Amino acid sequence: MSAAWRKGGGIGTTVCGVAVLLLIEDDAKIRTAMMRALTERGHAVASQPTGMAGLRHAIDERPDLVVLDLGLPDLDGASLLRMLRSVSAVPVIVATARDDDRAVVTALDAGADDYVVKPFSADQLDARIRAVLRRTSTPDGADTRFTVGDLDVDVRSRTAVLAGKELDLRPREFDLLAYLVARPGEVVSKRTLLAEVWQSPYGGADKTVDVHLSWLRRKLGETAAEPRLLHSVRGVGVKLVEPG
Repeated sequence: MSAAWRKGGGIGTTVCGVAVLLLIEDDAKIRTAMMRALTERGHAVASQPTGMAGLRHAIDERPDLVVLDLGLPDLDGASLLRMLRSVSAVPVIVATARDDDRAVVTALDAGADDYVVKPFSADQLDARIRAVLRRTSTPDGADTRFTVGDLDVDVRSRTAVLAGKELDLRPREFDLLAYLVARPGEVVSKRTLLAEVWQSPYGGADKTVDVHLSWLRRKLGETAAEPRLLHSVRGVGVKLVEPG
């Protein structure tokens, strides 16, 4: 059984996927334990104990993913996340002891791709890392830019521009839009969206998809009753098509 990371916590041992990670964590014991566990699982791991050092490292070294603690000594992790998001689309998993709804919402709104609360097991964090990387990675040779009507989406830079104006999308909203824009005119079921966008292959709540589609439509300047790009197909799913 894997032990959990907390003050004085330990770790377990398995070997999983490979990625270049940056760990931003001020507690030396937790930082050492997390680095050892993630290295044992096949990842290359660098670490920084402060927010500004972590920001500089992320910009200079461009890791595949950042694991970020919110309680940093020089600035709040949510503030760091917003600074990082202004210059980089690197996936970020927040790993923190803060478990209140406000902290979760603030981190996700600031651009976090996932949120895990201490104490957590090494295996759980590793699984979340692999899930986020699957969701955000682009295979070599795959198209990374898509245009449908006046909507332009760049998957690699994680930007979406509508009629010349960049959209302010949350990470999951962008993932949903990117999946649909890569399949123009194709009707995609909610079950498929849950499996591919939410990495939930064994089902989940359709309401989750409905809510995110509603948010996405609002940012695209349309509604379900008066669609322009996103069209629902009753009893089947949703498709993204050319306007008109």
